[in-house]
Amino acid sequence: VQLQASGGGLVQAGGSLRLSCAASGRTFSTYGMGWFRQAPGKEREFVAGISWSGRGTSYADSVRGRFTISRDNAKNTVYLQMNSLEPEDTADYYCAMGRSGNSYYPSGPWDYWGQGTLVTVSS
Repeated sequence: VQLQASGGGLVQAGGSLRLSCAASGRTFSTYGMGWFRQAPGKEREFVAGISWSGRGTSYADSVRGRFTISRDNAKNTVYLQMNSLEPEDTADYYCAMGRSGNSYYPSGPWDYWGQGTLVTVSS
């Protein structure tokens, strides 16, 4: 399984970015997907998750109302729309594939991880 994240970059506080994660090697449409992030010197934390159908979503309290996770099963891709970005959102962002279609909460479980894409928010 390969998960390829993209879309990171440098943005000013208050701005927006959309991350994408393209999956291959597994039937994408039958698994939950998630986004995690890790800031320098901090542990990796859950950001958002989405069920296989897209009807179920889960968010960390710190991003709820600002970030939106979505997926396009025809394109084997999961997205993270990030609005109203804050300097505290600066981190490497990783996508993950769950063990089942309803693996989209922080506890997953999560079977596969992609490489990170760096998001830097300047104040």
